[in-house]
Amino acid sequence: MSDIDADLVVIGFGKGGKTLAATLGRQGKRVVMIERSNQMYGGTCINIGCVPTKSMVFAAEEALGHPRDPAMYTAAVHRTAELTASLREQNYAMLDSIPGVDVLTGTATFLDAHTVSVQADDGVVTVEGHHIVVGTGSEPVWPNIPGLQGNPRAMTSAELLATDQLPSRLVVLGGGYVGLEFAAMCAAYGAHVTLLERQPAVLSREDDDVAAVAVKLLEEAGVRIVCAADVTSIDESTVHYRVGARETSVEADGILVALGRHPVTSGLNLEAASIAIRDDGTIAVDEHLRTSQPHIFAVGDVNGGPQFTYVSLDDYRVVLDQLNGNGSRTTSDRVAVPYTLFMTPPLARVGLTERQAREAGSAIKVAALPVAKMATVPRARIVHQPAGLMKVVVDADTDEILGAALLSYDSHEVINTVALAMRHGITATTLRDSIYTHPSMTEAFNQLLGML
Repeated sequence: MSDIDADLVVIGFGKGGKTLAATLGRQGKRVVMIERSNQMYGGTCINIGCVPTKSMVFAAEEALGHPRDPAMYTAAVHRTAELTASLREQNYAMLDSIPGVDVLTGTATFLDAHTVSVQADDGVVTVEGHHIVVGTGSEPVWPNIPGLQGNPRAMTSAELLATDQLPSRLVVLGGGYVGLEFAAMCAAYGAHVTLLERQPAVLSREDDDVAAVAVKLLEEAGVRIVCAADVTSIDESTVHYRVGARETSVEADGILVALGRHPVTSGLNLEAASIAIRDDGTIAVDEHLRTSQPHIFAVGDVNGGPQFTYVSLDDYRVVLDQLNGNGSRTTSDRVAVPYTLFMTPPLARVGLTERQAREAGSAIKVAALPVAKMATVPRARIVHQPAGLMKVVVDADTDEILGAALLSYDSHEVINTVALAMRHGITATTLRDSIYTHPSMTEAFNQLLGML
């Protein structure tokens, strides 16, 4: 094929774009999906993000209580690679099996606001789209630290996931969610982990009591956390850094660069389509995810929204409503969006922290309880994960839940119950007096909310 006319062109195989492509394809629309790498069918989540990371975390948790053996890490990497390969194949087949949907593997470049050129292995394909969706995601930031670029020990999270030999001494640059998850995971497999964070503290968005428990758990798991650390240079296997006026260094067999992510827009030639970008490089969109060109949308990480797969899926719903619905759905409709840090146990949060609620002047009630002191919640003990803290913040006047921080086993599941209650105005009293299965972590609400 050299020229294609399509109802919809999607650039990037991520969650929002692929779901939209499949939906419109099944409705009989002519759809073209463009993905630059055959190793990224299905997007970041299943290939180098959520799925492989959590697969490795789960395997590490299975090994808890056993002697640490590097062979466990190698086996987990291979099992994870098999999992992602299977999901990648299924995602490709999902679109390729739909009549009228073509998957093109190659680099996309805008020629104008309706035309995209695709440089594939077997030639150039020109695609004209009535509507176009850009969902090219984000990639790690590589800071300008002397000795970092080109260092064979330095790697991204994706590269570390593909490394089947666990670095004996791992230095993690950055204490955000990626850095903390990989630090905890690699320590669980037996690596000596040092995490260097530029800010005065990690998890600074959390309440102090929640952050303190999380940091203690990370340190007990074997992660050495150094805050206010300014990395000055890297000399082969030595990472030099400064804390205040003190210069020091740490040796590393592996260096994980986890200092944030930026949008993947290089090479798209957005200027040719007159697509506006923000100062941070993300594509500017309105509440309907339309770019400066009304027929072009941007979904997922590239539009500057929260970098979660489930937010990209909601981006799909917003765009679909623009194309097939009444156009009323917007990004401002999102209420109580939870998120999770997959340490062990995971830290899940939704809504306001206690600090945020007090700063807003709200009259609040707060309940916080260590999981180990919840006698009525045996589930955590059954699975040998009794550590952590559960905390809720409630409006003292309306009894509605303002936020929750759950640092506990299965919190990534339980937090969805809290988020659902917040979206629909279900009160703390109703959650407190509800009937839950036993033994489960959800029944913690009976005791925790009873403390209010």
